[in-house]
Amino acid sequence: MKKLALVLAMGLASVNAYAVDIVGLNNTGAGLTAPAQDTNYTVTTPSSTVDYGYVTTNGTFPLSGAWLANDATSSWLTPTANQSDSLDPVVDGIYTWTTTFNLTGYDASTASFTGRFAADNSAIAYLNGQQIGTSTGFSSWSSFSATASSFVAGVNTLSFVLTNEALGSGNPTGLRVEFLSSNVAAVPEADTYALMLAGFGLMGLVVRRKNAA
Repeated sequence: MKKLALVLAMGLASVNAYAVDIVGLNNTGAGLTAPAQDTNYTVTTPSSTVDYGYVTTNGTFPLSGAWLANDATSSWLTPTANQSDSLDPVVDGIYTWTTTFNLTGYDASTASFTGRFAADNSAIAYLNGQQIGTSTGFSSWSSFSATASSFVAGVNTLSFVLTNEALGSGNPTGLRVEFLSSNVAAVPEADTYALMLAGFGLMGLVVRRKNAA
């Protein structure tokens, strides 16, 4: 029995070997330089059409001490090409930043991810309409995470609903997102299942014969 249990454990381990990182989760501004647009993230306001976020650069307000400095992992995105633009929070106080990823071919019930984000001034993160984190500032990171119950088969939508408030002189706004980990199990093809079951059968037969001997 112990040998059979070991065989089954080995079989389960082979199934888990299909677990992979989730494709399509991108850090804001990754691999881009200002003033490029990050086509992974769209942004809308009550008065604007859909546009892509603009990558920012260090050394220029508000990235001259106020916001967390950009690095090789991620960069801030702003809704306009001029990152220093003072935006009217009365007209466009709410900015919805959106990115999508597709789990077709994967088992959505096994998916999960963790990350961190920062916003000027604050933001709420949603996965398919379910709240998964909140950010309260631009000088430190806040965490977000999602477990299996928040994912759907096919296209998933991750949104960051940002509130820009009038605080002091100048009123820029922006979002920065980094993913720290992700995981999802690929759905094996039918022939893979058949081979796996055949392998289980053969391993079980070997164990039974050894026990009989």
